[in-house]
Amino acid sequence: MSTFQDLSSLLLVRGADEIEHAGGSLYVHLHRVAKRLTSLGASETLVLAGLAHAAYGTDGFPTHLFDWQAERSVLESVIGPEAELLVYRYGACERETTWRDLAEHRTVTDRFTGTSEELGGDELREFIDLTIVNELDVLDHAPALEPKLKPFLQEQIPRWQSLASPAVLADAQRILQL
Repeated sequence: MSTFQDLSSLLLVRGADEIEHAGGSLYVHLHRVAKRLTSLGASETLVLAGLAHAAYGTDGFPTHLFDWQAERSVLESVIGPEAELLVYRYGACERETTWRDLAEHRTVTDRFTGTSEELGGDELREFIDLTIVNELDVLDHAPALEPKLKPFLQEQIPRWQSLASPAVLADAQRILQL
């Protein structure tokens, strides 16, 4: 079995297919995010992180499949330390301050611990790519959120353009008509 299949099975065991999310279940959303990342040329690490990105819940979706304090090693054993760390950062991200200032300060504030971490290079690009792809999927599948989410993304994505990969940025620009 591949790591992707192992993770898919684990997500089912944890009930991701029974949790409502934009456009169906959380399980379906997670798979759409991973598929979009794959189509945009993301690394295997980023695709796995995309498939598990809501494992610890997020600042915008508090439901979690794993306890971030007690079960990080469970997820890490399936997807590896780099992908798990990206999933943790994504779930732990305190969005209001982090997203607003990310292009300038490159710092992610952890909503679980209150600490901040400066990211650079591939770590920052992968974090931004995952964030953009996730938000685009929500925009595509939650029409009720569009009046608020689309203008926010139209304002935010240009601020992140130097941080995102070219393929993710082009996809966002196409969808948001930037």
